[in-house]
Amino acid sequence: MRLKTISTGIAASLTAMFSAAAAFAQDLPIVGQPEQGLMGFQPAATVLAEDIHWLDGMLLIIITAITIFVMALLLICIVRYNRRANPNPASFTHNTPIEVAWTVIPIVILVFIGAFSLPVLFKQQEIPEPEVFVKATGYQWYWGYEYPDEGIAFESFMVGAGENRLTPAVSEELAALGYTDDQFLLATDTAVVVPTGKVVVVQVTGADVIHSWTIPAFGVKQDAVPGRLAELWFEVEEGMEGVYFGQCSELCGLSHAYMPITVKAVTQAEYDAWVAENKVAGSYVAPGSVRLAAAE
Repeated sequence: MRLKTISTGIAASLTAMFSAAAAFAQDLPIVGQPEQGLMGFQPAATVLAEDIHWLDGMLLIIITAITIFVMALLLICIVRYNRRANPNPASFTHNTPIEVAWTVIPIVILVFIGAFSLPVLFKQQEIPEPEVFVKATGYQWYWGYEYPDEGIAFESFMVGAGENRLTPAVSEELAALGYTDDQFLLATDTAVVVPTGKVVVVQVTGADVIHSWTIPAFGVKQDAVPGRLAELWFEVEEGMEGVYFGQCSELCGLSHAYMPITVKAVTQAEYDAWVAENKVAGSYVAPGSVRLAAAE
């Protein structure tokens, strides 16, 4: 929704919001960002991400051991049982101990994996009582956010949305918000702000098609399905203040690649100051007005 007029009081509050957002971007380190040419996970900022990283490492060990074992069996068969080394092949049709082994051992491996992976999954799906509650709504192609308990709402667009390429004007806009050209396609004009050390619950839905709200460094990903409400949670560890980037992770149309997510994790005192500065007493900031206020 786009509002054609905005009251002076709301406009002033929104201008303060953008000033605060720029200050956060300039003062906070970039923590959760993909790096060109690198492999592996982004730094884990939550317990959920730490669990996922550990589980991935454990599975990698198991998969590597299975791969080496199978390759060794293949090499043994190639060397020992080729036509030259074994001109008279055996004529038996089965081997009961081997058949039992190749049935039981995979079952044991899968049970072992499940014993460690299911608790990680349950921890993600069991939503705790929120200390900060945020509603995220996916649109083609931007995100709308509401803090119902605080009376704050805004829309978040990629910096350079509409051009979808790095131009001098886009570079200036990035710089004005405290970013560099390296954050093009990642940074948004407004960001979700959360306090560290607090449980944040994000309620996710879609307004048109299926989107997906994802922050890799938090270890969270939740589809935003129109007509349905889903929830995810995370708690950024204290000392991990910074800027974290994510993307819509469900193919949602033409500009799917230009629908980033920016989350700024700050201290409780900074979060309280941000809320106090941007809260509109008694009402929500209308969706779209943040975007228009920035353009005026």
